[in-house]
Amino acid sequence: DLQAERILKAELQHARPAYGFLLEEGGSEIGSDPTTRWIIDPLDGTTNFLHGIPHFCISIALERGDEIVAGLVYEPLRDELFYAEKGVGAFMNDRRLRVSARSTLADSVIATGIPFRSRGDHPRYLKMLESVMGTTAGVRRFGAAALDLAYVAAGRVDGFFELGLSPWDIAAGMILVREAGGFVTEIEGGNDPLGSGSVLATNDRLQGPLGRLLRDADRAQKVVAAATP
Repeated sequence: DLQAERILKAELQHARPAYGFLLEEGGSEIGSDPTTRWIIDPLDGTTNFLHGIPHFCISIALERGDEIVAGLVYEPLRDELFYAEKGVGAFMNDRRLRVSARSTLADSVIATGIPFRSRGDHPRYLKMLESVMGTTAGVRRFGAAALDLAYVAAGRVDGFFELGLSPWDIAAGMILVREAGGFVTEIEGGNDPLGSGSVLATNDRLQGPLGRLLRDADRAQKVVAAATP
């Protein structure tokens, strides 16, 4: 992680010396242009990488003001380069990307992340997962949120949801999905996934049904939690 981040930072500083950084390992650095910064995850899927599981990536996004204007997710083992620019579209190795056209949850495959050890609200997440498992064609847990979002953009999975993510996990993937014709919001329905870490990404037909399913499950879990002494 550290070595990859050093290389990326050095190259991007050389190309755009005025831009700042938000780095997973190195934190925040303000550049001489305070309105623009790179948001970088040098290795998303670190646990996969350490276990020899061939599913990890580099994620780089460009934020101007409060908006992500470009993003890149690179999966080196398959040599798949996903990239997008605002108003230009989303691509994978020069092939235009579109989110899936599936319209029913029963036919859909949904990707997610699973909290581990003491991280995250396990009961809350399990209630959401239970609802999705009982309604869709399947759930996939790949272990790299940036690639999950890239797969939504490519139509390989029909949706993605997760809680407790950091900006570098999702910034590039957000613009990939949006430029591929999809929607990215908070699970709760808000429009600040970068700030909250709560992410729901789907096509236009599934955004409403999947969002309602997750919110209903979340409310049910809160009722149970409130009633538990």
